[in-house]
Amino acid sequence: MKLLKLNPVTNSTRHQINIQKNLLSKSNRLVKTLITGFKTFNGRSSNTGRITVRHKGGGCKYLYRKIVFNNNEYISIVVSTLYDPVRSAFIFLNYNLETKSYFKTIATASVYAGSIITCKPIGSELRLGCRMTLKSVPPGSIIHSLSVSSIKNAQYIRSAGTFGQLIQKDLQHCKIKLPSGQIITVPLDSYVTLGIVSNFQHNLTYIGKAGRNRLNGIRPTVRGVAMNPVDHPHGGRTNGGRPSVTPWGIPTKGMPTVKKKLKR
Repeated sequence: MKLLKLNPVTNSTRHQINIQKNLLSKSNRLVKTLITGFKTFNGRSSNTGRITVRHKGGGCKYLYRKIVFNNNEYISIVVSTLYDPVRSAFIFLNYNLETKSYFKTIATASVYAGSIITCKPIGSELRLGCRMTLKSVPPGSIIHSLSVSSIKNAQYIRSAGTFGQLIQKDLQHCKIKLPSGQIITVPLDSYVTLGIVSNFQHNLTYIGKAGRNRLNGIRPTVRGVAMNPVDHPHGGRTNGGRPSVTPWGIPTKGMPTVKKKLKR
């Protein structure tokens, strides 16, 4: 898929860059049993109605696609590639050849309709999109959808265009380099999927106008210095007086914000 730069007919389309989705399936409701309703609370408390999460609200209605993140064994064929409004990556509609049923998974780049993908503890073939344990993956391989054990769902490396790398193996553990650059240690029986997550050009798109963010449920962010003193510590029509802090008075510059985990 290639990037599309729109003609500057209006100010909103002057810098807008989209992804051409001509290879995606035209219908997102091929199997209606895999689609459910999804209720959003728009950043407000369900009891009091007050704002509990800032910068959220509005947006278009959408349906939730049930995605399989577990490690159950299967041999399936890719029926089509679909768009998912909940996540940045595309998704696959697969047909399980053993149970004669449909299910959806995170799509892998360079894997198209008609491909055979499997999920087995010991992979017989190293093909893109196949899911297996780290025992069968050679060091240096590019992976995604990492689970930290054989019984847990995929938790790491699921966003569009991201990938990790297996950098070291021993008899019981492996070291994985995450897209953030962090290196984690996971058991050897953890499951991964070979390849890169689809829609790797997602970070090259440009929204072009604030209205598209409002359709995604994102409300405007107001600067603290533009508020009154009762609303923000920076408020009161002054540009100084105290270091940069959050609306709750926590410093934001020159202070670590990540809590270190205690070693047991």
